[in-house]
This record gives sequence, C-alpha cells and structure tokens, in this order.
Amino acid sequence: MSLVDSHGRKIDYVRLAVTDRCNLRCAYCMPSQGIDFVPRKDLLSYEEMLRMLKIFQTLGVKKLRITGGEPLVRKGLIDFLAKVNDQVFDGFHLTTNATLTEPHIPELLKAGLKSVNISIDTLNRQQFKEITRRDELEPVLRSIDQFYDNDIPIKLNMVVMKGINEDAILPMAHMAQHRAIGVRYLEEMPFNGTDEIKPGYFTYRDIEDILATQFPDLKKMAYERTSTSQNYKVKDWKGDLGIIASYSRTFCGTCNRLRITPTGQLNTCLYGGSVLDIRKLLRNGSSDKEIGQHIQTAVANKPKDGFEAERLRIDRITESMAAIGG
Repeated sequence: MSLVDSHGRKIDYVRLAVTDRCNLRCAYCMPSQGIDFVPRKDLLSYEEMLRMLKIFQTLGVKKLRITGGEPLVRKGLIDFLAKVNDQVFDGFHLTTNATLTEPHIPELLKAGLKSVNISIDTLNRQQFKEITRRDELEPVLRSIDQFYDNDIPIKLNMVVMKGINEDAILPMAHMAQHRAIGVRYLEEMPFNGTDEIKPGYFTYRDIEDILATQFPDLKKMAYERTSTSQNYKVKDWKGDLGIIASYSRTFCGTCNRLRITPTGQLNTCLYGGSVLDIRKLLRNGSSDKEIGQHIQTAVANKPKDGFEAERLRIDRITESMAAIGG
C-alpha cells in the first residue's frame, strides 16, 4: 500500500508534532504572551501516536520527523521515541530549538536519532533574546557542538526577518565553513499566532543576493527532487548553505510530506487547514484499515501547492507554527 495524491506524488514523509507547547516565544511564531495551548486531554497520547505511526508505516511512509512546539518539553518523549524506533521506523529525525537537548543527547542517540534540525535565528546573544524573548543562546550553541561531536547530521534553520536579523545572515553562513553543517535560510511565514499581515517579507532572492555578493564563488548544488531548499556550496567549505522559499513556495510541486498536529489533525499542506481528524478516528473505534482508508482519501485530494491550499481555506491564517508543527 502507498499514499499517492492526484498529482502523482508519492507521499512517504510524516512530520509529527508531539506538543504545541514551547519554552521560547519567537516573534515570528507567537505573541509575547504565548498562545492558548491545547488542553492535555486533547493531545494525542503516546499510545495513540504509536498506533497512528504504525498505520502510516503500512501506507508506505518511510521518514518520520518529530517536531513541536518544542518536542523536549513533553514528558516521556524519549521513551516514546525508543518505542517508535523499536516497533515502527528505523530511527527518527528531530526539529528542535535545542535549548533543552544538551543533557539528553546520549538518550536521543540511543533512541534512534538520525539527524537534527535546529531553529536558530542569530548567533548574537542580545539579538537572540529579542527574537525569542528568552536568554537561551548558550545552551543551543553547546548542543550544536555536542551533536556535531557525536556525528549527528545537523541543519541550522534561520528565519530571515526584514529589519530584524538580516545582519545575521553572513555570521550564520560561517557556521558551515569549517564543519560539515547545513545552514538553511527560511523566508518568514504568516504563522505567528495572530491575524497580523506584515507589509513585506525578505525573499529567497534577497537572501541569495546577499550570499552571492559576499561569496563570489557561490555555486548552486544539484536540486534534490523532494528537497524544500535550493542548496549552495562555497569553495573549500566543509558544510553547505541553503535557502527555503517557505513563503514564495517555489518547491511545492514535488512535495512528499504530511503534517500531523499535536491533536491528531492531518494537514496535507502547511498553508491549508486540517483535512482529517485522526484523533477522532482513533478514539471512536475505527479499525486500522478504516483509518488508513481515510488517510488515503485525504492524501488523494492534496492541493497542488501552498497557494491553492491557502485559497481553499475557509478562514484566514491565524494559527501559530507551534500549533501546526514546526
């Protein structure tokens, strides 16, 4: 069995948000007071998640990424990941802000960690504090060092915000100079937990222009079919740079992924709303086969791209990225 949408794309990658809670308050993700977090009874339990992932595995899903909120704020996460590794998928990938990972890296490795994406928008402590509204840069940097020392593939994800942190683009780039680390620059998206619409965004073209001006020998790498980023190499650098056009949505045509929110809502596109309440099916006595059939139907109707998904919404985008799954 497999998941194929009406555009012929094979879907084999699931991003599972295990919580909507986060210990940071990043300005592009939520207001300073935070968001209305989901009551714990409405979150998928670990047992429900494990059952759901087994269903996805039978449908041909091969890659699992664990996200949040911040995944490490949910108690019992590492024990759950070990069960996933033992019973469903051969390892998992993690997206984290890395403020809490340092003491847990040995456990994460033992549980099956295959790679880590770390959200970090600047290397300047004061700027980090202003963006995240927390003074937590140092543990993030220590975690990066420890992941690297343990040979875990690392990508650093920097959201580029106009008038806020574009001066951090070049210092961040140099994180890839002497270590085999991928630095990824993301366009800011409108998932900030409000209905605020910004007058302008820093685009992938703006980012590329800055990099090309500073690094004249910047070369585009071959584009991987299902990648969300256009990657680049600088001569003699060990790592690489990449740009994710997350607002311009230039990569949608080869999308192979699904998102599951902490409450079990299936999103076939980040810019669309929920298309299936998996939690309801898990709790109303539906069989695994029936749930799988519902998932197949939802995936078959996956929009062509993020623009179509946004047009099909019945409401404006007001949710926080933490509630969807970063």
